[in-house]
Amino acid sequence: MKVILLKELQGKGGEGDVIDVNRGFANNFLLTQGYAVKATPGNLKQLEERKKNIAKREETRIADANALAEKLNDATVRVIAQVGEEGVLFGSVTAPLVADAIAEQLDIEIDRRRVELGKPIKMTGTYQVPVSLYRDIKGTVTVVVAGESEAEEAIDAIEEAIDIAETPADEMVEVDGEVAADGTVEVEVTETEE
Repeated sequence: MKVILLKELQGKGGEGDVIDVNRGFANNFLLTQGYAVKATPGNLKQLEERKKNIAKREETRIADANALAEKLNDATVRVIAQVGEEGVLFGSVTAPLVADAIAEQLDIEIDRRRVELGKPIKMTGTYQVPVSLYRDIKGTVTVVVAGESEAEEAIDAIEEAIDIAETPADEMVEVDGEVAADGTVEVEVTETEE
């Protein structure tokens, strides 16, 4: 059965495309969900009249998808999970979790079905995860999966760095030290003067 798509249908086509699908798929999904209309002579004539408007919208969608792909390619998101021995997760990191992390950390709403994770992530580490944005345009986001204890250590290190940065100059100290032959360190601490 031939239908005219009213909006993008992943893997099938975009707005204005005339595609041939199974009658059951058309009647039970595409027509009822508003993804398509039947390709009748009247609808095909209307489609020809709307081609210019569809082309303009298509250009805008492609430009937006390319811009979003660039943002995702440069982005890193962190997912904190419970970890057992040797970095094995209790449970796994799935596409919805990655989509939620992107939304929370990058303020970019991504449909979870567009996150092409393949198999769920079951180990800590860094992963490159492709995200289908529009038609054949994809972005790749870097996902860092870390355990709760690793995350706490990182937060502590950041807080310590902030404390040091906020310390007034008159409270700063100068540290000078040498490593002895036996591996011990001799440190001399003196207060700096402003």
